[in-house]
Amino acid sequence: MARFPDKQESAYIKLIFPQENGTRPLMRTYTVRHQRHQEIDVDFVIHEASGPASTWARSAQVGDKILVGGPGPKKLLNTDADWFLLVGDMTALPAISVNISQLPTHARGYVVIEILDNSDIQDLTVPENIDLHWLLNPHPDPSGETLGRYVENLNWLPGKVSAWVASEFSSMQKLRKYLKQTRLLNKEQLYISSYWKIGNDEDQHKTEKRQDAQQRETT
Repeated sequence: MARFPDKQESAYIKLIFPQENGTRPLMRTYTVRHQRHQEIDVDFVIHEASGPASTWARSAQVGDKILVGGPGPKKLLNTDADWFLLVGDMTALPAISVNISQLPTHARGYVVIEILDNSDIQDLTVPENIDLHWLLNPHPDPSGETLGRYVENLNWLPGKVSAWVASEFSSMQKLRKYLKQTRLLNKEQLYISSYWKIGNDEDQHKTEKRQDAQQRETT
């Protein structure tokens, strides 16, 4: 931690989970939510399925060690806008919370966060004119329609928008189509990414993202 740079809240890191029997360690991507001197906070989503990260998080004790790779570049909201749209699910909550802290006090717009259960609601402080929406969806659908339809039904505000979106892969595709093709947002106005895909581990998700990017380049 002595070599970890300052001011890395919202940057991504790689946590490296050791495996048994000499198997190659697994790397999983996470977000720096808070940072203090030689300390960072990392949020985990605890899944019912006992994956390597959830298993480690459940059993972690004070004094345990884990390798941390990175940090990678921060992807922050462009604050040069008349209003703002932040959209994501629980995997994006740490990055969204950092982006909210960067908003000017006079900011207006929407924050939409898809959660599995009401117990997942967090105490986020947003500017007075930002509407915070917690979208309860206990069973995320592979079509990605739930989050996409919710955002489409928001009252689109006048002026220049700055949007930041990170979600499940299919939800991201639906939102990307809406924001780019219907709302005509350009690269300066929109950051959009998928953080995971239903039924895929991180390595499989990376392959899907790469194929998706290649397909868009050829169309």
